[in-house]
Amino acid sequence: MAFTSKQARALKAKLDHKHVKTRVSNGTPIAYVEGWHVIAEANRIFGYDCWDRTTLSPTCVWTELQRGLTVCFYSTRVRIRVRAGESSVMRDGIGTGIGRSSSPEQAHEIALKAAETDATKRALATFGNPFGLALYDKEQAGVAKPHNGKGSDQPTTSAGYALTIPGGTTTTYSGSSQFIAAALAEIPKVATLDALYAFWEANVASLTQLRRDAVSESEDPVSGIIAALKDRAQQFGKGEEIDDQQARRVEHHPGTHFEAARLAFPKERRVRDKAHLAFVAKHPCVVCGRNPVHAHHLRFAQPRAMAMKVSDEFTVPLCAIHHDELHRTGDERAWWARHGIIEPLKLAAKLWGASQRGSPAPIPLEAPELPTTQSASPEANTAAE
Repeated sequence: MAFTSKQARALKAKLDHKHVKTRVSNGTPIAYVEGWHVIAEANRIFGYDCWDRTTLSPTCVWTELQRGLTVCFYSTRVRIRVRAGESSVMRDGIGTGIGRSSSPEQAHEIALKAAETDATKRALATFGNPFGLALYDKEQAGVAKPHNGKGSDQPTTSAGYALTIPGGTTTTYSGSSQFIAAALAEIPKVATLDALYAFWEANVASLTQLRRDAVSESEDPVSGIIAALKDRAQQFGKGEEIDDQQARRVEHHPGTHFEAARLAFPKERRVRDKAHLAFVAKHPCVVCGRNPVHAHHLRFAQPRAMAMKVSDEFTVPLCAIHHDELHRTGDERAWWARHGIIEPLKLAAKLWGASQRGSPAPIPLEAPELPTTQSASPEANTAAE
């Protein structure tokens, strides 16, 4: 194979831990790399004009109506061809994707793009760790660990991060991402408010270490866990109480430096405001910046009610791709945290305030920036993960 020495080194390199994302599926944490990142890595290593992909035999496996929405499932095969000098190599990958939308055309488009991205990632993974091959190893030996601030590439603690389930078992995770995913999966299972206190007490040492091991001061690796704890407390109807007690506990653990700000719990009103929903829809997606968008109702903003959405004041703009992805996740608060938005309620409040003041034009919203690297296939970047 005529890869350059620089390309060969890049293909053998470890996958940077900051590109590894986690989500929970059926109670099991799953590590993955996002589709846009894999394509960007192919552009970086192979060159924009030295690789291409072909979608082969896309198939709609099934489609049906669910509560007024068209839901479909696609399967497809993608062929990646990489040119290196006078030779080339081809790799195939098979992927699947689900699409949901009130528009049948949009549902099929979402499902097909998701399947294409999934197949592209599987095909590129055969080239090496930078494309996600390292994640197929349970030990993730091919994933580079975060630096400890002293120039060492070794883990900051030999013992790892211990997650304790009160009255149950203690499991030690070598990586922070695995610990966070496991904690987020366990919090929804906590049955009582007292058990939630016990969970916090049992794991405060690991959370403290996790924050100390953060790569930079701006990084907050435990904010998603704190948000999930508060959300679970709110479900018990005593969220404000746990916030106060948590603050007192933090005084005995100054190394955590956790912010114990009070939650502003919404009232039990269910406002319906079509004008506000139209105003929200004028804004770009708060995750990726694309248009058009849906006005997504933040399901955790109010207690669940039979066949009733939360109030329209708790809505934010999401593109069809991210809207569908969010509705397929079991823990919405954790989903927002994974996308770098820790407090989506603040975005909703900002939109509501502007709407009620009669603002005619969209307002600026802080959101993660779009990747600056363009892919070899622009439409692939629109697929989730």
